[in-house]
Amino acid sequence: MSRRRKTSTATTILVAIISLFIWYGQGHDWFASAQQAAQTNQPGLYNVVKFSDGDTITVDMNGTNETIRFVGVDTPETHDPRKKVQCGGPAASAYTKNSLTAAGLKVRLAADSLSSNRDRYNRLLRYVYLPDGTFFNLKLIQEGYGFYYPYFPFSKSADFAAAQKSAQNAHKGVWGNCTPVKTDGGGYTSNDQ
Repeated sequence: MSRRRKTSTATTILVAIISLFIWYGQGHDWFASAQQAAQTNQPGLYNVVKFSDGDTITVDMNGTNETIRFVGVDTPETHDPRKKVQCGGPAASAYTKNSLTAAGLKVRLAADSLSSNRDRYNRLLRYVYLPDGTFFNLKLIQEGYGFYYPYFPFSKSADFAAAQKSAQNAHKGVWGNCTPVKTDGGGYTSNDQ
């Protein structure tokens, strides 16, 4: 058999095998399960162990629980003892919890070189990514569950400001259900319920 014919036969067999796996996998739960397992078992992912509110979670970082405050986003308050529950707060908390639960309670964390490592409450300041690559901090603002937080520098500030403007114009989340109040520092806060 000629070399060209052997290569053509091998290629045909390989294409047939791959096609069979794809065809067979599309209708079976094991294929979706394998994809989900591959996403949630990536190295560098941390288990979410607690939800505080829409912009704060606790993760297990190699046996140590760390509270994570999302960089650049502020959601309406639900647990601040100095404030009443704010309009949109329960919805923002539920959105975060439901999104992270759907993602298998796993997140990837990234620091920002312009931001400090921890805030005044000793929470780690981090960007949060879902296993599928979704940038969750930005997603909260895009969907109207959080406000762009301009009080401290961070590298994605312009993207967050643009996402807020878009959500505001589309009347998404708090922009359609609440009356956000502009603060002295240029950000927004939600009114009380």
